[in-house]
Amino acid sequence: MLALSHYNSTSPLLPFSNNDSEGTLEARVAVAEVQQQGNLTFDLPPTSGAVVVILSMTLGIISNIVALFILVNAYSLQRRRSKASFLLFASSLVVTDFVGHVIPGALVLRLYLHGGVRPEAFNTSDGMCQFLGGSMVFFGLCPLFMGCAMAAERCLGVTKPLLHSSLVTKTRTKTCLFVIWLAALCVALLPCFQLGSYTYQDPGTWCFIKVLRDTEEVDVAFVVLFSGLGLTSLAVALVCNTISGLTLVVARLRRQPGSHHSAKSHDIEMVVQLVGIMVTSCICWSPLLIFGLMLAIRSYTGSIGDDLSSYKSLMVMGVRLATWNQILDPWVYILLRRTVLRKIYLIAKCQAGLRGNKLGRWEPTSFHSSEKKEVNQV
Repeated sequence: MLALSHYNSTSPLLPFSNNDSEGTLEARVAVAEVQQQGNLTFDLPPTSGAVVVILSMTLGIISNIVALFILVNAYSLQRRRSKASFLLFASSLVVTDFVGHVIPGALVLRLYLHGGVRPEAFNTSDGMCQFLGGSMVFFGLCPLFMGCAMAAERCLGVTKPLLHSSLVTKTRTKTCLFVIWLAALCVALLPCFQLGSYTYQDPGTWCFIKVLRDTEEVDVAFVVLFSGLGLTSLAVALVCNTISGLTLVVARLRRQPGSHHSAKSHDIEMVVQLVGIMVTSCICWSPLLIFGLMLAIRSYTGSIGDDLSSYKSLMVMGVRLATWNQILDPWVYILLRRTVLRKIYLIAKCQAGLRGNKLGRWEPTSFHSSEKKEVNQV
């Protein structure tokens, strides 16, 4: 998580010496008066910001490692092709989140420890800013693309299982992952070809696409591309997950009370996890995607006016939420597993007194009994 809080601090008054000449004394008095009025202030990241970055990085690393262990263990025990493809996608997503949490977090921590970048340098961009900005774009688009691909794969598996079994293979899944990483990398590298630019953002501890100052046509086009791809991925995932969920609900309601289709328990678990990923991505990424697009257009048209400080706050809030996505994603796999869902179902059933009514169709025995050993090991 990028801890982007800041505070205003003034330089101490310059001491006066008896040896000062008249001109030097007048200059020192003038500087002291200006400083007392608070006109020479600098936005510096507080020391506590580095502590917050370290704590959030630790939480993110632990969460992703635990989720990766669960997914890899489940993948090694899985024999169903559809489930194996989903676990391969999910494991790749967790690995991407892990790397995307460590690399930008380490760069932000380095900026904090060096006091950040001065406001007058916000419009500049060095090699570190280029790398940090590109990392944020790359590791931002990858989870959104993967969530969209996973939702589309599950929608095909639920609605057209025969077509899914013939189209989706391990090799094609790996190819799809490679294409996703390559596409995100191509977008992140566009500023290297003068198609957009990265600059330091307030309070000088992170870099992103130029959206607030001196925005040009290529910057607006870059933001439109980045935000458009992200929002489109979220929209496609929403549609696919809705279709998958409705299909499973209709199939469950049409099923005879005495019959059991254990294979559906896999689909239920995967769709529930996909919904969790989608909700997390929407909450964490939508503000930054929308705010960035809105501010770039306003900056280009010159309509920001006196609301610059408010827009800075919006960008800081947006990037804070976006960085939480890499912390929350692993908990979707940790918490939304069948063993956890069964316990939640049993508790809810006991509390609500649902024994004997039609909702009894959702008996926990529908989760395949032969997989209890696998669940306990995971």
